[in-house]
Amino acid sequence: MNLLEKEALVTQKAVELEDATPEAILKYAVETFPNITFACSFGAEDVVLVDMLQKISPKTDIFYLDTDFHFKETYETRDRLEQHYNMKFVRVSPVLTPEEQAEKHGAELWKSDPNACCNIRKVEPLTRILSKYDAWITGIRRDQAPTRANAKKVEYDTKFGLIKFNPIASWTSEDVWNYIRSNNIIYNPLHDNHYPSIGCEYCTRQVMPGEDPRAGRWSGNEKTECGLHK
Repeated sequence: MNLLEKEALVTQKAVELEDATPEAILKYAVETFPNITFACSFGAEDVVLVDMLQKISPKTDIFYLDTDFHFKETYETRDRLEQHYNMKFVRVSPVLTPEEQAEKHGAELWKSDPNACCNIRKVEPLTRILSKYDAWITGIRRDQAPTRANAKKVEYDTKFGLIKFNPIASWTSEDVWNYIRSNNIIYNPLHDNHYPSIGCEYCTRQVMPGEDPRAGRWSGNEKTECGLHK
C-alpha cells in the first residue's frame, strides 16, 4: 500500500469508525494490520487498552518506553499487569544510559533542556521501534490537551510514517474510570494521589483541584508534549 492509498484509507475509516466502540476499532486495526503495536505508558487510558487488547488480540505487541526515570509505582504497575495477563511488555530503551547522558549533556538535562531529554529518552526510541511496524495504537484523548483536540480515531501519522489508531479519542476521563472500575482493571496507584497524568519522575508533579489535568507535566515550562504525538 503506497502513501496515497494509506491516506485515502484513513480518511475513509476515520469517518466510518468515528462512532464505533474502542473494541470495534481495535478489532479492525489488528485484523487489517497484523504488523501493529500498542504504545503503553501504564497510565489510566493505556491500562484500559491493555485490557481490551488482551481480550481481542492477546498476541499483539505492546511496548513501553523505559526512560529509566519512571516512578517506582509505574514499574510496579507494569509488573502487576504482566503477571495478571500472563504476558510481557516489549521494553524499548534509549541509546544513552542516564550516566552517559549526564556525561555528554550535563547533569539533570530535564531541567536545562527538557525537549532534548525527551528526544533522547522518548522520541528517538519511539522512532526506532515504530520503524518495525505498519501501524500503531495509542491511548490519547481529545480532551486531554489542545494539541490533541483534533485527533481522529484513525489517521496517518506523518511524523513516523505509519497509520495510527486512537480508539478512545472521544472518551472523557469519566469514561476511562468507569471502564477501569467496572472491569476491575489494575492501574497506577499514583492516580489516587493527585497524578492524573504520569510521566517521568523528574518532570511530573501532583495536580491540585482546579488545575488543568496536565499541569503537572513539565511544570514551569511552556512544554506540554513530549514529542510523541504531533
